[in-house]
Amino acid sequence: MHRYGVREVEKLLRLGRSTIRALIGAGFVSPERGPRNAWRFSFQDLVVLRTAQALAEAQVPPRRIVRSMKALRSRLPEEMPLSGLSVRVVADRVVVREGSGHWQAESGQYLLAFEGDPADGSMSVIEHKAAASQAGSAPTHAPAHAAHWFEQALALERDEPESARRAYERAIVEAPKLLDARINLGSLLHEAGRLTEAERVYRDAIAACGADPTLMYNLGVLLDDMDRKHEAMDAYQTALRGDPGLADCHYNLALLCEQFRQPREAIRHMAQYRRLVKTE
Repeated sequence: MHRYGVREVEKLLRLGRSTIRALIGAGFVSPERGPRNAWRFSFQDLVVLRTAQALAEAQVPPRRIVRSMKALRSRLPEEMPLSGLSVRVVADRVVVREGSGHWQAESGQYLLAFEGDPADGSMSVIEHKAAASQAGSAPTHAPAHAAHWFEQALALERDEPESARRAYERAIVEAPKLLDARINLGSLLHEAGRLTEAERVYRDAIAACGADPTLMYNLGVLLDDMDRKHEAMDAYQTALRGDPGLADCHYNLALLCEQFRQPREAIRHMAQYRRLVKTE
């Protein structure tokens, strides 16, 4: 079974080392010790770490988080299943999708299908804008035809991503200013590995709707994945000018500043990240 070092966990989950340390200290995970007493994390540990952090950010009581994490760990496979795995926090509940099945972590109860991100074995954090309105519904300002196609796209993302892509494109034709559809379309293409197409969608969105912070953050993640680090830094900085409260954006920017030997900026962004996630 593959084990992950702290640096791998930082990169995969985009969690700061202090956050990881705090989650270990809270008892959510108990990683093994490897050479030189270094922590070694399992796939299960990675899932639990990210989920526990999401619950903490949602201000779920610590005892409830511990109970949920114990239940989640007991039902997780040791490795990423071939059918894919997606774990989401819905209100204060942990809901898992494995293949075509959905279940609640604490009870193990299987649920009806719900909207979720396609599982591709990746731990990247890419924002979707559907959460800005009610889950499964279009933004209230969208014209009727655009709203119809937007809702169709949300419903299709999990099982028919190509059909979802076409539905988002129809929504954008009906309402060129519908930023949520443009962001979700770019996210869908990014998750599918269609990076050049995703960039074109994001660039068109900027031209049509302006430099929205979530849009610029997503573009930064994409450029980072394309190994265009300086451009990624510019996108992250633009995102933070619009919304200084984007914690993951501060974290990603801190890592890039460290790579480019800008220690003061790296420290500043990491400190802001830690303040925002309340881990100090």
